[in-house]
Amino acid sequence: VKYVAILYYESPSSSHQRTLHKITIHNPRRQLTALFNKDTMTPVKISELETKLFINNEFVDAISGKTFPTINPATEEVICEVQEAGAEDVDKAVAAATAAFQLGSPWRSMAASERGKLIWKLADLMEQHSEYLEELESLDNGKPLGRQGQYGTKVDVALTIAIYRYAAGWCDKITGDVIPVDGNTLCYTRKEPVGVCGCIIPWNFPLAMQSWKLAPALAAGCTVVMKTSEKTPLSALFVSKLIAQAGFPPGVVNTLSGYGPGTGEAIVKHPGIDKIAFTGSTLTATNILKNAGLKRTTMELGGKSPVIVCNDADLDVAVEMCHVGLFLNQGQCCCAGSRVFVQDTIYDAFVKKAATKAQAMKIGAYTEADADHGPQVDDIQFKRVMGYIEKGKSEGAMCVVGGSRHGSKGYFVEPTIFTNVSDDMTIAKEEIFGPVMAVMKFSTDEEVVIRANSTMYGLGAGIMSKNISRALGLANQIRAGSVWINSYDDFSVQAPFGGYKASGHGREKGKEMLDNYLETKCVFVPLDGPKC
Repeated sequence: VKYVAILYYESPSSSHQRTLHKITIHNPRRQLTALFNKDTMTPVKISELETKLFINNEFVDAISGKTFPTINPATEEVICEVQEAGAEDVDKAVAAATAAFQLGSPWRSMAASERGKLIWKLADLMEQHSEYLEELESLDNGKPLGRQGQYGTKVDVALTIAIYRYAAGWCDKITGDVIPVDGNTLCYTRKEPVGVCGCIIPWNFPLAMQSWKLAPALAAGCTVVMKTSEKTPLSALFVSKLIAQAGFPPGVVNTLSGYGPGTGEAIVKHPGIDKIAFTGSTLTATNILKNAGLKRTTMELGGKSPVIVCNDADLDVAVEMCHVGLFLNQGQCCCAGSRVFVQDTIYDAFVKKAATKAQAMKIGAYTEADADHGPQVDDIQFKRVMGYIEKGKSEGAMCVVGGSRHGSKGYFVEPTIFTNVSDDMTIAKEEIFGPVMAVMKFSTDEEVVIRANSTMYGLGAGIMSKNISRALGLANQIRAGSVWINSYDDFSVQAPFGGYKASGHGREKGKEMLDNYLETKCVFVPLDGPKC
């Protein structure tokens, strides 16, 4: 018998509930206790943190001996020093990954179903340490825990475990085709792993982004050299410990901490890397593509996503979804719905409700159980967001709520809403990556489609309308990889995610995620006898 647990995000000011995630329960007592025990704390002991590089299933110091600090965003204090990988460490990691991918190696010789069992075991181990992972992620990234129904690392960890289990199920279902070519010839295709993959992940969802790369790469049979963000290296190192514990052969997964210009650049340029998978800014992606040569690449990049609120929308639902779409994770989300187009006849009512909801958010560190809005990840991001807020004010937009720093310690920015925003303002054009919502008026559907598509990005979009025919018509016209109707930020692992235009290429999650890590080989065999 299987049970299903459903995680809800519920607004205290609205009866509307939005399903964040569904989890199949295999061990009801253990899993349900973990899901709904809101008060359990598993303190992170700094002295026990993994801070070294993970190469060939061992934690090792950087060859140079260099380290860098990782900072607690809520306190601005150093958590610990982490080993910084240089070019020599990248060479070492690539050599380990190459050896693990050689013909006859334990990994290449392993049955697909056995790969699936290893990935599933990793998910089990993560589930056993889920509360610790939640707190480690919150400590390093700053986001809330979310154990009282609000968004937080509790949701992130659940989704991370889910995608490993989803990928585990695909391992022995990766198949080719038999093709009826002309002539008396057997023609078939094989799906084969790309090889050694260089994966570079961001800081906004460290565990989830690690899983979005690792899960499909491992399911496909690839080996991986992964660079984590220098802002949030800790949770990926703990998962690396679990990877070794799960029984993955040495060299299959290698985890390096470091900066983009040093570690990341060495991975991108390395001749032993067959493929690059990157999540981050569009500007950085442009530099990667210049340096990657003819390596295969997949890119999940930035966005400036529109949300269209029609005059026939359920206003409470629209406000709730726009709130989730922008303020989730302190606005540090690539598909954040930062351009909110509201039809003119309901504009004032929407703004009033949205402002009230934003003002009601509890700002605080993850150690405050009821906090639902944490700090920006570091001082650089804090100053960037505050700079955009000042730019919005100076260009004539009206700040109706927020617009300032919260407190004097930590990188906290108040949830901010601007009205009277025109399409040519900086806050309406550029990705802010912070809790800043720009609310704009529109009159007709034809007008708003043109304005919504007038951006270099195309990652996500939202449509709020009770008229499903109208909503679907708008969704079909918006050039974006994901469109949420009367919802937002549904990251179900079975569904693909990726962007149009400058928001990248390739898809993560869903069955499409496997395409990033597979080559197609075509085999021809002439046959004897009559064609039949």
